[in-house]
Amino acid sequence: MTALGLLAKAHEFGLGVVQYGPNLSLGTLPEDELSVLLEKARDWKIDLEVGTRGLETAHLRQQVDLAKRVGSRILRTVPELAGGRIPTGEEITRHLQAILPELGAAQVKLAMENGNIPAATLDRVLSSLASPWVGITLDTVNSLAIPEGTERVVKTLAPHTVCLHIKDFVVKRVWHMMGFIVEGKPTGQGQLAIPWLLEELRAAGVDPNAILELWLPQTENLEETIALEHRWAAESIPYLRRFIPD
Repeated sequence: MTALGLLAKAHEFGLGVVQYGPNLSLGTLPEDELSVLLEKARDWKIDLEVGTRGLETAHLRQQVDLAKRVGSRILRTVPELAGGRIPTGEEITRHLQAILPELGAAQVKLAMENGNIPAATLDRVLSSLASPWVGITLDTVNSLAIPEGTERVVKTLAPHTVCLHIKDFVVKRVWHMMGFIVEGKPTGQGQLAIPWLLEELRAAGVDPNAILELWLPQTENLEETIALEHRWAAESIPYLRRFIPD
């Protein structure tokens, strides 16, 4: 799917925000394609958000400039260093301090996504910085990889959350009972307690944009995958509208 194709899909579903990740980076689009995308986003009244990976200052400066150009109020990043290395809390602090002036000048919030770093470490870093320009993209499944449970992660990181990635999921035992499989589900059909999640965020005094993410199971071919993703989106969005009307 192209960047414009993703935007058109959001328009079809009546959505108001699209977040582009590094797998479909707006920074790599030719100038004419980016101009068309920005024009369509304005016509369809869809806000754009920029997503990337990494914490290196030079890279983040480029991404902040891109976010400012497309009107993105946040810059979502996966906190990792060169070669995919997971940074320590001290390294995260140092890199964030270096980019704070650019974030403030551009009025863009850097939102680190949880997943490979313990929630307590992220909380400690952000609490020590106490800056309105850095926060969390709260993902509801990623931290299972550490492993950390969703409830613990949400309660720890809710006060810092400036963006919400909603993934529903199910954890089930494999047939021989020695191990588990984590699979995605249409939102509202898995084990994620959506009403509880949103209440925790409200109680923390935050109201982030909610980005729907779908983890699809492997299918026989690309066409089946595309069709399944469309069906899951068509099931997930009306469910979420019960709790997030706009």
